[in-house]
Amino acid sequence: MTEIDFAFSAPDRLRTACQIATRRHQAGHRLVVYCRDTGRLNAFDQMLWALDDISFIPHVRVNDPLAADTPIVLTASDAPTPHHDWLLNLDDAWPPIYTRFQRVIEVVTNDPADREAARARWRFYQECGHNIVRHDVSRHQMP
Repeated sequence: MTEIDFAFSAPDRLRTACQIATRRHQAGHRLVVYCRDTGRLNAFDQMLWALDDISFIPHVRVNDPLAADTPIVLTASDAPTPHHDWLLNLDDAWPPIYTRFQRVIEVVTNDPADREAARARWRFYQECGHNIVRHDVSRHQMP
């Protein structure tokens, strides 16, 4: 069954997501980043390019010919993905593709609207019987 990780108290959702993607990549994991909001997904894509001047985080869109060989794949759709290890959800709702993955990461800021959307996702995962792990980003706990 899919395990769910919630990273709470993130100062910035996209920057924290980039840091998590970097950690997963450095650990040798494959990651799919999901968000139906293409503006948010584009911003995340741009942030990955500019996160660190001396490192490169390899990533492509799901429809790129190199997607199967690239450790981080970005998608805004429910289409099949080449990896099924980790899913980083940047959408405000639970991702309909989440059951394909071993682990799901949810990043939550202190913004009231973001926290409310996260509570709804938490309840959904809990009602489905998933194991949920809570991480406090403000205490440097990252999934």
